[in-house]
Amino acid sequence: MDRHGQVVALLDASGTFFEPARTAFPGAGGADWARAALLDPGAAGPDGAWRLDFRCFAVSRPHGRWVLVDAGVGPAHGPAAGWAPVPGRLPAALAEAGIGPADVEAVVLTHLHEDHTGWTLDAAGRPFFPAARYLVQSAEVSALDRADPVWDWVVAPLRATGQLHEVSGVHRLAPGLTLLPTPGHTPGHQSVLVEQSVPGGSARDVLVTGDVLVHAVQLAAPCVPYSHERDRAAARASREELLALSVRRGALLATAHLTRAFVDPAVPGTPETPETPEAAEPADG
Repeated sequence: MDRHGQVVALLDASGTFFEPARTAFPGAGGADWARAALLDPGAAGPDGAWRLDFRCFAVSRPHGRWVLVDAGVGPAHGPAAGWAPVPGRLPAALAEAGIGPADVEAVVLTHLHEDHTGWTLDAAGRPFFPAARYLVQSAEVSALDRADPVWDWVVAPLRATGQLHEVSGVHRLAPGLTLLPTPGHTPGHQSVLVEQSVPGGSARDVLVTGDVLVHAVQLAAPCVPYSHERDRAAARASREELLALSVRRGALLATAHLTRAFVDPAVPGTPETPETPEAAEPADG
């Protein structure tokens, strides 16, 4: 029997952000930072530096197929090269998980920032996942400046191959896989609800957050803004709604940038439980 709905964390890169944490998250108080340090101690770097991971997630589908959520920081020559720790290692991480590029039937781009779209193309400028549909909210594409390097790295080439699929609002990608608009970080940001189906065992839903929250301080205090959010009020509303949804459903959060791949929002200070969503992260990053 096919096993589907399994969520595998794929670590593309780790590094130090170009901005100190206390500058990147204005308004956070001492108690917020203290709780954040307990929730994600790996994020604390020397002299207030913010250490973060750059992570994608693969969701298993029937018959050996996969859906990938986000495409990482990418190669050394990609758009993220100016600030992210490139090259990423997503191709190696996929191979270690037994996933070939041709096994990926869809790539969900939570948003069109450089560190989430890096492995869209291969070294020859062709789509890295040749058989995949790439799904993005139409509001995200509409808001992207054509001078942004991501336009020529993602939008233009995928439109040329017919692989870019723009969706509007809540979109059911497949049974158990739903795209949820969570705007604010960017105008068309989206998250992914995975309703797990694991024959013969217990399972929990997973919410792949994208950049709805990018640091544990926003888990400790969802009202705390991030300095690079396009619309702070909308981002806060999306964050609060997503966290409330995760608690109602008993879902785990799958995080892109915390140094913990999976977080239980109901008991966020407890250790990860990778036996529920298979967390296949290489230890060397």
